[in-house]
Parts: sequence; C-alpha cells; structure tokens
Amino acid sequence: MPFPIVAAILVVVLVIAALVFTLRTVHWGATAEERSRPMPGDAYFSGPARRSVVMTRAITIHAPPETVWPWLAQLGRGAGWYSYDLLDNGARRSANHIVAWIPPPDTGDATPIGYLRRIRPGSELTWWVDDAPFLGSLARLVVDIRLTGDGKRSRLVIRMSGDATGGIPIVTLSLFRFIDSVMARRQLLGIRDRVERYGTRTSDPAHPESGGRDQYQYYEVVYASGERAGVPGKERAEICHRAAVEAGLAIDVRDTRKRESVD
Repeated sequence: MPFPIVAAILVVVLVIAALVFTLRTVHWGATAEERSRPMPGDAYFSGPARRSVVMTRAITIHAPPETVWPWLAQLGRGAGWYSYDLLDNGARRSANHIVAWIPPPDTGDATPIGYLRRIRPGSELTWWVDDAPFLGSLARLVVDIRLTGDGKRSRLVIRMSGDATGGIPIVTLSLFRFIDSVMARRQLLGIRDRVERYGTRTSDPAHPESGGRDQYQYYEVVYASGERAGVPGKERAEICHRAAVEAGLAIDVRDTRKRESVD
C-alpha cells in the first residue's frame, strides 16, 4: 500500500481515537444533575453569540471539605497543577503538601488560566480570562471550582467553559477540548490522591521547601498584592494581572512604585 494512503489512514484513525477519547472524558465523573447545575461563571459570557464549549467533571474524595479546600486554594498559585507535571508544569513536581508561603486566595490573583474573579472561601473559586489568543482565535475561558460535602466525604466539581471568535473557532475549540480532557482527569485524580494520602500536612520530607518561589510551579502567578511566584515571564500571568488591575481587583505595583518615587 502506498505510503500516502497509509499516512492518511493513520491520520483518520488518530482523529477518530481523539474524538472518542474526548467524548468519553468531556464530562468525566459528573452526574447529569451536576452537568446541568448553574455555575457562577456561566454569567460571565455576554456579548455576541460565539461558538462555545462546556466541560463539567467531578470526583468524590474521602475526606471532609475542610481538608480538601487548602489543596484547591493553592492550585496553580505556586503549588503546581497536580496534573501531568512534564506537560503543564515545566517538569517541576507539583507540591505534595500545603505550601507555607502561598497566601490565601484573593480576587485578582492571576495565573496563565486567567485571574480569580470570584471566591467563596471553603467552597468556590471562579477563574476568568477574556480574549486570550489561541491558534489564531481569541478565546474567553471560565474555570468554576465547587466543593461540597457531608462532613465525611467531599464532592469536587470543576467546569471549564469557553468560547472563541476569529480564526477557525471550531478547530480551536476542538483542540482545546481534547487537550483539556487529557489534563483535567489527571488533575482531579491528583487532587483526590493527595488529599486522601496526605491530609493537610504542611511539609514533605521527601521534597522539603527550599524557599524558592518557583520550586513547585513553573508558570508564573501574580498575586493580587503584586507578589509573584513561578518563573518570571512564563506564560500569560502578567497579561491576566493587568486585566485584574483594570477590573479593580488587584494592585498595580508599577504605578504604586512610580507614585512612591515621585513622593
């Protein structure tokens, strides 16, 4: 069989496999009720209708919410993403304990996935990014995290919602859906495994804290206060921080320093 035909067949097989995988994981672990339940970030999509995607995933964790929350509070804020570290954390090992120097989450904290637009301490976090360039399109993205429980077990639901305009949105969102499906399942399992194995321990004897703000996270995070973690300049945290400043949710450290120098 000629090579071009073999290559074409392989491409078709890979595309079909990716579609099947995505369909099986786009709502991994979530019940029909969880998929249909409104999330705070749903209200952030306004303006002209754009091609959209909604992915709701969930997992049960055998620990009370007060044990789970500290892990969610530091997620992507200096502790890594608890997913495939080689792919989404610059090969840095995500933290296996509650990191001492990471501040409590605050609206305006900025990471590559957007800035923290809403928080309900102990139960909900909502991240938002507006018009981020991706494969020739401009995408909007909301990550809603909701934690509930009965005192003994917790239910963690994470919804990823997005839309895109410009370029070829159907291609952009299809690829985004596939990539997120690969990472999101691993992230939920990573959270569950850490909580059930380590509880709320504040140190990791195998990997003690060095004091470096990029020890557990590669991609930069800019806290609402202007303090930073991760490797400076990596990914879009600075852009998201500027958006949070414009929304009145974060301190513009550069302007503050300018005023201090004038004074």
